[in-house]
Amino acid sequence: MAYVQIFNNKINNMKSTYFLYSFIIIFLCAVGGACTKYLDVKPDYRLKTPASIADLQAMLDEGNRVNSRGLSFDETSMDDYFLPENVYNSLPALQRAAYTWQVLDYQQFPNDWSNTYDVVNISNIVLDNIEKMERNITNAGAWDNVKGSAMFIRANTLLHASWVFCNAWDAASADTDFGLALKTTSDMNAATTRSSLTQTYEFILNDLRVAATLLPPLPIHPMRPSRAAAFGVLARAFMSMRQYDSCNKYANLALSIKNDLMDFNTINLTARKPFNRHNIEVVYDIIIANASFYCSNPSYANVIPEIIESYDDNDLRKTGYFTANSTGYYFKGNYSNSLFDMYRGLTTDELYLMRAESRARNGDTEDAISDLNTLLQTRWVTGEFIPYEATNANEALLLILKERRKELLWRGLRWMDIKRLNKEGKEITLKRITGDQTYTLEPNSPYYALPIPDDIIQMTGIPQNPD
Repeated sequence: MAYVQIFNNKINNMKSTYFLYSFIIIFLCAVGGACTKYLDVKPDYRLKTPASIADLQAMLDEGNRVNSRGLSFDETSMDDYFLPENVYNSLPALQRAAYTWQVLDYQQFPNDWSNTYDVVNISNIVLDNIEKMERNITNAGAWDNVKGSAMFIRANTLLHASWVFCNAWDAASADTDFGLALKTTSDMNAATTRSSLTQTYEFILNDLRVAATLLPPLPIHPMRPSRAAAFGVLARAFMSMRQYDSCNKYANLALSIKNDLMDFNTINLTARKPFNRHNIEVVYDIIIANASFYCSNPSYANVIPEIIESYDDNDLRKTGYFTANSTGYYFKGNYSNSLFDMYRGLTTDELYLMRAESRARNGDTEDAISDLNTLLQTRWVTGEFIPYEATNANEALLLILKERRKELLWRGLRWMDIKRLNKEGKEITLKRITGDQTYTLEPNSPYYALPIPDDIIQMTGIPQNPD
């Protein structure tokens, strides 16, 4: 597409500028203030500092960092897969511990925490510097895009980290529940403290709301943020908070800008990698290029039979998402166009499902089912899909939740879904069986706030999640 070529040309033109000052980012510490373990020398900001809006845009366009650092600890912990015994036994001890919810103290670099704050630091460098550059009638569009993009990237990164390292949102306890470390500056000497969960969500929501006022409706490339993406991530945030009126509002705003869906009948679903990375459903693109915890990767993981059996033979997702192997089925349906790089981006199918669920929870049965049917008619063999009907909102909700799980596999959403649904009394209990050992994770267990790397705790003094 034309906009992709334009974007790639812009990146090539910016690379020489970017690499002159990329040392600044490379030396930044992802642990947020305590860097001596990883650095022998502090970064020399005199080497080259961003001198223009184009320099700052180039930093945000560095996709190998900004768009490839999705988190993996939650996906490793979720329940859509199992490891064959021989695979489990062949994995390093830390991966086996993550699979069985036994990780307590660990030191591994990079990790989900360091990857989070690497991206946050890039955003903060940009935000610190854009305010030093005059906004005028000539550069207003570029200035706004840079600031809005940095705020979006910071918020989106922190939101996913909150699903990994914090308790599920509960308004009754959010003021005292641990949140994240909210880094608002690139100053490496700034103190690191954990905020409350309320403060964390307020910070994320504010960044996203401001970003939505600054960003264009759609980007020149899906690896860049946009207003549609900001609205979509706001919907995600409110869904994780179980504030469904607001989730519906922002999902609707996002879909008013972008609502494309692929017709699976037009795709070669028997291909090894059926889905293009930047397909028409992608609103904002993120992958996991180097997972900290990798045992849920399709190279290792088998999809649980319950999921495979939930698809009708005329449901094209059954062909497009799965391939049989000697021990069951593995997942091939990543929108990363890779069997190894798991997908973490925002897509229109998710937006339809968020709006459908929110509408059902708000009692709007007809529109909820309409959203669900709009999506599913693109997923079934042409002429074979019989539209769902529901006699009440609860019946609609159950259908939507079932299809949400079937549609959004390996998207970094299942862990958050389990946490929020258990807060509503769903009593989802996770179980792993390895050899003669059975491991169980009870609903609302403290382990749903996954442990922060132990070296981060030691260096910063922030409190660890309870075990």
